Amino acid sequence: MFITFEGLDYSGKTTQATLLVDHLKQIGKQVLFLREPGGTAVSEKIREILLDKKHPEMTQATELFLFSAARAQLVSEIIRPALDEGKVVICDRFYDSTTAYQGYGRGLDLQQVKGINMIAIGGVIPDLTILIDIPTDEIIRRRNIAKMSADRMELSGNHFYDKVRQGYHALATEEAHRVILLDGMKPIQEIHEEILKIIHQQFKK
Repeated sequence: MFITFEGLDYSGKTTQATLLVDHLKQIGKQVLFLREPGGTAVSEKIREILLDKKHPEMTQATELFLFSAARAQLVSEIIRPALDEGKVVICDRFYDSTTAYQGYGRGLDLQQVKGINMIAIGGVIPDLTILIDIPTDEIIRRRNIAKMSADRMELSGNHFYDKVRQGYHALATEEAHRVILLDGMKPIQEIHEEILKIIHQQFKK
């Protein structure tokens, strides 16, 4: 089974992904936990470039291709072999992030973004995507609490994140069979319990 987590930065998706990984391991599942961009030597190098604030001149097309290149490497080298071995693969972000961030957020042509996404994933589509939704204003509040500095993507501003969030909501509507939208403003444990119910229903299928 292939499960992905999506959402705005500081939505709590990584926390929820980690909690799910721990739970699945406790019940005896073989689980592989990955993040995007990253997960391989090549993909981690690309991640450094993408998030580095020293590259404000990066074009939107370059950003799109770099994210997709990192993903293509991760799918080929790690994800597909793990799924073939029968492991549960959980990934913190996948191609829905590119649709939301580069398509809706940056305003790139959605059909072209979709085409590039399909090349990068090579037919590997998540069985389930958990989308943790928060208001855009919450990003700054949570980042301040965490005392974290903004990376290159996070410096894009609230207007950008408003469009990203709209993109995620559109995906949740268009692909309701796969994308489950959850309220990220609820307590961590409550969200976790909702996710467990969804996951165990998925395993029954």
